[in-house]
Amino acid sequence: MNDGRDEQTSGASTDEPGLGLDLGLDLGTPPQTAGSTGAYRVLARKYRPSSFDDLIGQEAMVRTLTNAFKLNRIHQAYLLTGVRGVGKTTTARILARAFNYELPAKDGHPAIDRPSIDMPELGVHCQAIIESRHVDVIEMDAASHTGVDDVREIIEGARYRPVMARYKVYIIDEVHMLSKSAFNALLKTLEEPPEHVKFLFATTESEKVPVTVRSRCQRFDLRRVESDVLIGHLGKLCSSEKVDIDERALSLIARAAEGSVRDSLSLLDQAIAHAADGQAVTAESIRAMLGTGDRSRILDLFQAVMKGDIAIALEGLKELYDQGADPALVLTDLAEFIHFVTRLKLAPDSRLDASISQDERTRGRDFADTLSIGVLTRAWQIISKGILDVKSSPRPLAAADMVLVRLAYATDLPSPEDVLRRLTESPGDGPAPARVMAGNGNGGGAVAVAGGARPVLATSAPAPRAQVQASTAPRVQLARFEDVVALAQVNRDIQLKIALERDVRLVRFEQGSIEFALAPGASAQLAVTLSRKLQDWTGQRWMAVVVKDEGAPSIVEQREARRQDILVGVRADPLVRSVLERFPGAEIVGVKSVDDALPAPEPMLPAGPSDDEIGYADDSYTEDDL
Repeated sequence: MNDGRDEQTSGASTDEPGLGLDLGLDLGTPPQTAGSTGAYRVLARKYRPSSFDDLIGQEAMVRTLTNAFKLNRIHQAYLLTGVRGVGKTTTARILARAFNYELPAKDGHPAIDRPSIDMPELGVHCQAIIESRHVDVIEMDAASHTGVDDVREIIEGARYRPVMARYKVYIIDEVHMLSKSAFNALLKTLEEPPEHVKFLFATTESEKVPVTVRSRCQRFDLRRVESDVLIGHLGKLCSSEKVDIDERALSLIARAAEGSVRDSLSLLDQAIAHAADGQAVTAESIRAMLGTGDRSRILDLFQAVMKGDIAIALEGLKELYDQGADPALVLTDLAEFIHFVTRLKLAPDSRLDASISQDERTRGRDFADTLSIGVLTRAWQIISKGILDVKSSPRPLAAADMVLVRLAYATDLPSPEDVLRRLTESPGDGPAPARVMAGNGNGGGAVAVAGGARPVLATSAPAPRAQVQASTAPRVQLARFEDVVALAQVNRDIQLKIALERDVRLVRFEQGSIEFALAPGASAQLAVTLSRKLQDWTGQRWMAVVVKDEGAPSIVEQREARRQDILVGVRADPLVRSVLERFPGAEIVGVKSVDDALPAPEPMLPAGPSDDEIGYADDSYTEDDL
């Protein structure tokens, strides 16, 4: 089965190798040699299905269409969607053949003169439809015919009855590429077409098709073909082509094709050409062709990274690179295996992909029993971002090395539950001494933990501010609302700190509970965000509730009131008043107190106001100097 578009082959002869009266999966056709007459036909075209019996992996669609034809409930328009290579255009051609199937009576069998899914042999119109040269089956590529004029030709042609066949069928490939005007022009004809017209649309991006068009069509989503089905199909095809191929090589091709039959056939064509004459197609040759690493080496690389043996991991990646593996593809294989291990841990009884080897299943279960979900999800995030870095880097190997370094040392980081437990177990009220520990069992690098705070890599650099403060007490105690604001600043959540100062009008505060009113313009999600942040920072459950009471002024409002009081007092000072009178238009822009704590020792300021204490300018007073 294949979704690729054939060229217009109006002059194609019917005696080409692989094209006979059967035209299906002619698995008995001998392979075409280089010395054969005529051009070589790729496998994707040579073994293109011509009936629903030849389709693989689309049983649900075939069943629905079979019942619809039996009940004579044939729709006027069909929309076929799916990824590339799953058989959209092929299905459209088979449907066009089914609409117009006609078989005269012979050998005692009755004639067939009605639409039929069951097509045991070529009918009157089948050969021309398969070769895309039937006058009543019109194929249009919307990628190159996007305008309203192209659709206008369809509308005009739909008025006339078919020349030879039962129905006039319009197949529009990549229909999502039609312009908006073209879609609008087609709507009326699509909703009420003449009884002799059928529309078949194929697209890889159904969401780009207007909903007004989709609602007028019967939609079929063609599925990706399962690996075991694809492996069996490729095996039969290789037997027909007399190609000796390893079972593991078929698994690698099926894995690389990602459910696309056309991609798998194209890769098989390439693999046959890549192998030497008379030699079997092996898994090693497929890996060399695709630039992927040996799966067992990928598993060894994953094990080394998870254990923290970064030297072994880097050496393993270098060996894969020297053998021709692409660093980005190696990381992609690692990501796939991480996903596989995660599925085994969460759903151990789920059905596994046929392309996964027994060694992967065995070692994957061992990893699933050992690694935690936190480690696996963290590894997935690092690898996913690392793949993008490697693809965009001018030095892919170096970028991949750094991804492995990040991944190896990230396994030493404890989970949030471990951090909270260590916070609660920290003895005393003073700072606990830093201690070196060997991680959580998932990595090999040592980490330094200060007082049970979040561990960092062993280094001489000072601990972050949040870690130092977290180590001063076993559990964070917040005695007043200002402590909550200070905690937000310590954790460098500046957005939340500003919102607390500006938008919160406190009504009641106690340990574990905050009730407040919102200032005008405040976010309605502030209470939810505050509860979640406090629970993360303190390890305790906090309840933040918005009430309708008036509440005390916000911190910003209180600060503004104090500023006004200070300005009133300063303006009342005789010296300041005399200065303002002497310099008309001057304004006070800053007030400093000699009692303010200074970051560094400075000489004592004089008792009276000075130029450093009172600023004069035309600008308004700012609160930064309070």
